[in-house]
Amino acid sequence: MRLLISLFLPWLTFFTIGRPIAGIICLLLQITLIGWIPATIWAVYALSQYKTDQKIEQALQQRSPRK
Repeated sequence: MRLLISLFLPWLTFFTIGRPIAGIICLLLQITLIGWIPATIWAVYALSQYKTDQKIEQALQQRSPRK
């Protein structure tokens, strides 16, 4: 679902992943027709990084310390 949002409303993606300042900057970039493509690429990249960070955090939480 977030991938579709990042394609059609790139600025909204940043708000859904907790980066509102980046969302505002992306919205300003998206306002121009030329900026739509870079804004979309940026949103998809940020979304993939967010998913990677979530997987790393989940793996660290599952890891149990050995004594």
